[in-house]
Amino acid sequence: MKKTGFFHRWGKYVRPYWKFFVLGPLCMIVEVLGEIALPSLYANIINNGVEGANIGYIVGICALMVLTSLGMMLGGVGGAFFGARAAVNFAADLRRDVFAKVQRFSFANIDRFSTGSLVTRLTNDVTQLMNFVNMLLRLCLRAPGMLIGALIMVIVREPELARVLLVTIPVLLVVMLLVIRMGLPRFTRMQGRIDALNTDVQENLTNVRVVKSFVREDFEQQKFDHANGELKQAGLSAMRVMVMMMPLMMLIMNLTSVAVVWLGGNQVIAGGMLVGDLSAFITYITQILMSLLMVSMLFMISSRSMASARRISEVLDEEIDLTDEGCALPEKKVEQGRVEFRHVSFRYYKNSEEKVLDDVSLTILPGQTVGIIGSTGSGKSTLVSMIPRLYDVDAGEVLVDGANVKDYSLKHLRDGVGMVLQKNVLFSGTIEENLRWGDEDASDAEIRAAARSAQADEFIERFPEGYESGLDQGGTNVSGGQKQRLCIARALLKKPKILILDDSTSAVDTATEARIRSAFTNELKDSTKIIIAQRISSVRDADQIIVLDEGRITGVGTHDELMRSNREYQEIYESQESGRESVLAEAAAPADGREGD
Repeated sequence: MKKTGFFHRWGKYVRPYWKFFVLGPLCMIVEVLGEIALPSLYANIINNGVEGANIGYIVGICALMVLTSLGMMLGGVGGAFFGARAAVNFAADLRRDVFAKVQRFSFANIDRFSTGSLVTRLTNDVTQLMNFVNMLLRLCLRAPGMLIGALIMVIVREPELARVLLVTIPVLLVVMLLVIRMGLPRFTRMQGRIDALNTDVQENLTNVRVVKSFVREDFEQQKFDHANGELKQAGLSAMRVMVMMMPLMMLIMNLTSVAVVWLGGNQVIAGGMLVGDLSAFITYITQILMSLLMVSMLFMISSRSMASARRISEVLDEEIDLTDEGCALPEKKVEQGRVEFRHVSFRYYKNSEEKVLDDVSLTILPGQTVGIIGSTGSGKSTLVSMIPRLYDVDAGEVLVDGANVKDYSLKHLRDGVGMVLQKNVLFSGTIEENLRWGDEDASDAEIRAAARSAQADEFIERFPEGYESGLDQGGTNVSGGQKQRLCIARALLKKPKILILDDSTSAVDTATEARIRSAFTNELKDSTKIIIAQRISSVRDADQIIVLDEGRITGVGTHDELMRSNREYQEIYESQESGRESVLAEAAAPADGREGD
């Protein structure tokens, strides 16, 4: 994982809004100057106006205090406004970059983070940093400014009495350091528990139909309760530190105030100090302690934001293993559709001994229709995912039109490959919006032609709003077969030179599947078509059929050739035919088992 320097990492989100980052603290300085001035003005009223019964002097000082308060209000409003603008823009740009980085992740990168964790980092963690930036801009000059200003005033007015702070300030600093040291690991743990909870919630909501069909609501509730309980315990552990901090700080502040009143009161009685000066001194002491309390609050928020910043940095620093960097043919496009595998081997986990693909060599000519068949887990989907570089090979090479796929830009390579995945995915929006994923500039006629070829136009037209009908997230308001046909139409609209269908007609009947295959022959006769299927009937008419078994090719040929020479293919055919005959015999037999009339 590549590390990025602190200032380079976060400075890029500050520079575009540097005016807000500067104006916010400067406005807060205006408020601080007013806060430092007011106690002295108040002391002057008591010492000179009240003691001398000088009404004119009191009115003049009060007017000055009102003007000072108005200036403080303007400074406070300005500081809050510019601080909020800076923090929100900072968070928006950071969230954009994190999302853009996730979009560039390969499948292997995504496998390193759970979906729930990525959602938390994009939302909760970025929000924590936004709150920290907002608080930082409002307090970074206000707290130190008030601390320094009030310290100067107490030292100038009563240096002897100011010695009380020599005890108070070190104690407060020790408390703050302890809180930070104890809080950071606890907040890191809490963010991890939020990840786990989000993952559980997402799984439950995404698969709610499966949960209900298996009546697993109680089990899911227990899972949620467990994750929620762990988050609660992690939150309580983190908050205990915060709960202890505030009473300790207030205790120290109140004890300091008592000590000041006691010592200062004795000086007033002895005639060594004026009442107004004691009042001002107490206010300045309170300001000093309040400024330290502000700093402690900032550190308290920073301990959580540091955990969030670390988690966001993990995403931004993640090295993407599939990039265009070093591609030799960045402008090359897929024009013919020839595919060649040369001694390809692959494993999902680099330290795994078992290979998913093992020394696979294969050539697919342009325009051919190729079927791939094999048992579950034989590596069929993995094999075709190498063509658009969803994964990279561990050994060997994959060539498209005679060039290694690593020499293409990912955009041009994937523009030339259309895939209908085993797990069909539709997005919330209208049917037309989903189809336009294949070609956003397609005309209405082209959209309808693609739907007809995929045998989807008939059921689309039955919807009240036709192509403008809305789809729920994931396409849950259409059947499995309808979803497959919409995904096929989307891929056809792309007009790819290589079309990959990964068991994409398993939910449609054989007659509809035959019409779809016929449309492929007519509409994409110049395109290379690779069909992964469980049913031999789906690939029987292919130009060549590849038989995979445990990551190795055990046979290549037409249906007739494989029936004569390949034992694995024969076994698949016999099992499917015997299963079909059993179903037909069962359907023909009378319900009571007796012969029909």
